[in-house]
Amino acid sequence: MIIAVDFDGTCVTHDFPKVGKDIGAVPVLKALVRNGHQLILWTMRSDKTKVESEDYNIHNVADAYLSHAVNWFKENEIELFGINNNPTQSKWTESPKAYAQIYIDDAALGCPLKYNSEISDKPFADWDAIAKELGIETI
Repeated sequence: MIIAVDFDGTCVTHDFPKVGKDIGAVPVLKALVRNGHQLILWTMRSDKTKVESEDYNIHNVADAYLSHAVNWFKENEIELFGINNNPTQSKWTESPKAYAQIYIDDAALGCPLKYNSEISDKPFADWDAIAKELGIETI
């Protein structure tokens, strides 16, 4: 299966623009890849340079927010099939929506969430429940 996975609040706690804290996604994502599934990082993060104006003081702001998320996957040795797109779908559609069979996103209806005020003031994806729902055993 192709699985699109959000980043902030799903793979890590909400802490944008920083990369959030570990919430248990790594072993489940690794098990998904090990079982032949393909992961698409599906996130609002982007690497942009923009001009901001504040009290008429214009300055450039640049940051690699998307690259920080991609590096998180690399550092955790989790292979990505795509980043904000499905690399195979251009053969059959021009739609910008990444095609996947499953979307895992803390903002999605039905995504199991966990509340733990010791690590985050916002709810985040419950990877134990997600693994159980997908029938994934981690090592």
